[in-house]
Amino acid sequence: MSTVELTKENFDQVVSDNDFILIDFWASWCGPCRQFAPVFESASERHDDLVFAKVDTEAQQELAAAFEIRSIPTLMIVRENVAVFAQPGALPEAALEDVIGQARKLDMDEVRKSVEEAKGSSTDQREAG
Repeated sequence: MSTVELTKENFDQVVSDNDFILIDFWASWCGPCRQFAPVFESASERHDDLVFAKVDTEAQQELAAAFEIRSIPTLMIVRENVAVFAQPGALPEAALEDVIGQARKLDMDEVRKSVEEAKGSSTDQREAG
């Protein structure tokens, strides 16, 4: 599958329409981003059941700010509308494959449960303070 270019206009649609998305936050001037690009593209060809998307942080500064992207490249994995992985730095191919494998194995019911518990505990702390 070819890589999708994400913009603020199509982001919500792409994320809500797909259960498993890998997002590469990058910029054309970034050397490590250019090194990671063929690794990301190659993985997209091997995993044609997943959506591979790129966010140009120069053109899409609002999206980059919304996700608090501080360094690029940053790889993010979103499963069922939940960000399950985010890490800056260009991953070598083996590491990217490992991350994809781990994300595939996640029990999303457990992930959602821990997200809800985390939200609940932060609310409890605010109320106690």
